[in-house]
Amino acid sequence: MRKKRLGINGPEVSVVCFGTFPIGGGFGSVPKDQAIKTVHAALDSGIDFIDTAEGYNDAEEILGEALLDRRDEVFLATKISRKNHSIENIDAAIENSLRKLKTDYIDLYQIHGPQPKFPIENTLERFIHHRDLGNIRYFGISNFTPTQTIEAAKYTQIHSSQPRYNILFRDVEEELLPVTLDNGIGAIAHSVMAKGLLAGKYLPGHKFSKDDQRDSWEYYNGSEFKNIFEVTNKLKEWSESKGHALSELAIAWPTAHEVVTSSIVGFKKPEQAIINAKAGNWELRSKDLLEIEEILDGFRLHFSHGNLNPDYTGFRDKGDK
Repeated sequence: MRKKRLGINGPEVSVVCFGTFPIGGGFGSVPKDQAIKTVHAALDSGIDFIDTAEGYNDAEEILGEALLDRRDEVFLATKISRKNHSIENIDAAIENSLRKLKTDYIDLYQIHGPQPKFPIENTLERFIHHRDLGNIRYFGISNFTPTQTIEAAKYTQIHSSQPRYNILFRDVEEELLPVTLDNGIGAIAHSVMAKGLLAGKYLPGHKFSKDDQRDSWEYYNGSEFKNIFEVTNKLKEWSESKGHALSELAIAWPTAHEVVTSSIVGFKKPEQAIINAKAGNWELRSKDLLEIEEILDGFRLHFSHGNLNPDYTGFRDKGDK
């Protein structure tokens, strides 16, 4: 498994980061024993970077059980997902995460989404307080705009930023990634599979279960998906000609960018962790990247919300005071 440094002075971590949104139930329920086996399969496959959040349903509790005897093998990241960033709420969020994760410290603590009602300097000041207590070690942000990123970087070293970034959705290349690089921040790309569009297993007309958020996602509906499928099928053929699955390409591609440290990938089953971890050994060359651009021929998709929306306010209200 290849490793890259997280930002200008962070640790080296695996280029594949295990994202726990799926095992927390984000794409449908997952049996706990299966979720724990999936975590262990990821570790056994060389993945030493795990990302979770207080807003990912039961993910933190599952990790707490899965990592009981393996905590020292992992660079563990979580996030404050609640919208209220008062001192009391920040303290409660960190204490709850430490308890659920069954750990004495969090390696990387992140703001899940900007909260304009709460000054970022106050939030980061409280993070620094908890770093001084030994509760957290590094600071990160997620879904921040370029302007919000610059503002956060004024007050302390931000070690990571999580933008939504993959082969199909590339808006962040225009401003956010350059700002991230200029400020010595390591990017951790999320949504690298584009909610399964780059998994290579869904055909036009596929129906998701009602508890899977993709059931209502615009890009899986109507003619739009047919157009996307034509492009992703060409990428699949190219990837397979290189001896790799399309999913491996989706994971490896973001880390070809100099500022991207890792690609976050969610797994629901142990075999998925084993297969997709292989992408961590694939380093795309300049020639590969040029061939990929020729296949895409300018094809792009755009999210209607998230890291380019200054009004983005997080994922849940649960736990707010």
